[in-house]
Amino acid sequence: MKIKLSTLFFFTMVFFGNAQSKDSIALFKKQDTIKFKQFIAPVALVTAGTLILNSALNDDLQSKTNSTFGKNFHTNADDILPFVPVAQIYFGKKMGLKPKNDFQHQTINIFIANVMAVSVTEILKRSFKEQRPDQSDNLSFPSGHTTVAFTNASLLYYEYKDSNLWYASSGFLFATATGILRIANNKHYTSDVLAGAGIGLASGLIVSYWQPFKSLSIGKKKKTTAFVYPQIGSQIGMGALIQLN
Repeated sequence: MKIKLSTLFFFTMVFFGNAQSKDSIALFKKQDTIKFKQFIAPVALVTAGTLILNSALNDDLQSKTNSTFGKNFHTNADDILPFVPVAQIYFGKKMGLKPKNDFQHQTINIFIANVMAVSVTEILKRSFKEQRPDQSDNLSFPSGHTTVAFTNASLLYYEYKDSNLWYASSGFLFATATGILRIANNKHYTSDVLAGAGIGLASGLIVSYWQPFKSLSIGKKKKTTAFVYPQIGSQIGMGALIQLN
């Protein structure tokens, strides 16, 4: 029987914080704390995905999805949708909304959160070695596309939730669509998508409260240019170019 590494990882993360505080996890700054209840959704998704892995329910859900969309269904939209929330993060301010961070720290958060999420996902893929529904390889669990989609949707949510809740939450529509299309494309099972969504939510949550390099500031005479871009191939990820002039 395979060890449920994903479940172990997230429960360990939550209970480690409990050893330091009864109701929150402090991340470098006392005012930046994560309440345990915020981990309920990520842990529940990863646990659910792990529990139905290699189950009859998982196979049944796959069959019903294929019947709904058709056996020959294929779209590349799931390669694009994970990055829509990134564009929303950058353009929210131009729409008159007040973001939590400036452009520079938005870019840092996007890059670090995606690196964290993709790293965890790749480790789990190579640990579980689950076959994809289309038998193309054994890197099915969890879904990398879904992980990235929910990571970016989570970042968007915490960036704008205090400014406009509807706009902040809209990224989850694209993230959910990504997960559904990964199943419809016969690239992932429901278990893979659920686990990927949980990892993504946790990664966005942690980085949004951690605020890496928050103390880093650029003087007025210096100009910062940054560009975060998707890397799409057999796997999906993020890249970033940051230049200080």
